[in-house]
Amino acid sequence: MIRILLADDEHLIRGAFAALLALEEDLDIVAEAATGPEAVTMALRHKPDVAVLDLQMPGKDGVTIVEELTKSLPDCKTMIVTSHGLPGPLKRALTHGVKGFVLKTVSAHQLATIIRTVNAGNRYIDPVLAADAISAGASPLSAREADILSLATDGAPIEEIAERAALAPGTVRNYLSSATTKLEAENRHAAAHIAQQRGWI
Repeated sequence: MIRILLADDEHLIRGAFAALLALEEDLDIVAEAATGPEAVTMALRHKPDVAVLDLQMPGKDGVTIVEELTKSLPDCKTMIVTSHGLPGPLKRALTHGVKGFVLKTVSAHQLATIIRTVNAGNRYIDPVLAADAISAGASPLSAREADILSLATDGAPIEEIAERAALAPGTVRNYLSSATTKLEAENRHAAAHIAQQRGWI
């Protein structure tokens, strides 16, 4: 039996996935979460074989959760299911040890098959996303700069970004300034837009 954690802040999608995956004889949904911090807590409590994570959730994004679980729960395989098929998050996720990265357009049957693949220690990346990531070229941003810049895409103020990243505001300003300079952008908002367009965040 493969024990699964499902984390998605969209209750309808999470509920639909849980109901459909529960029909598979070898899959067991042991926990569900609606936020990033809740996903980490549930993973540490239930120790699932596979954590199926939404990319964008309140509190912590899917890639940050992958990074944390890779360190604190190394036996738990991680995969991301997202409606945002940008190559930047895929590259970040691969850097942090994700085993699966797929779009939410997959069928429940496909998702079940991919979960089994990931649980067996193999990797499954959506082929279209993989091709886009390869063609996007290398990012000049460090992993931390990309992480912080990704938190600035919605126009959040420095203080909010600092709180979400668990960093001091001054540290966040330094990362954003460095990223803005590297991308030759006018400001952090323009830098975030450029990085998104090129698939670096």
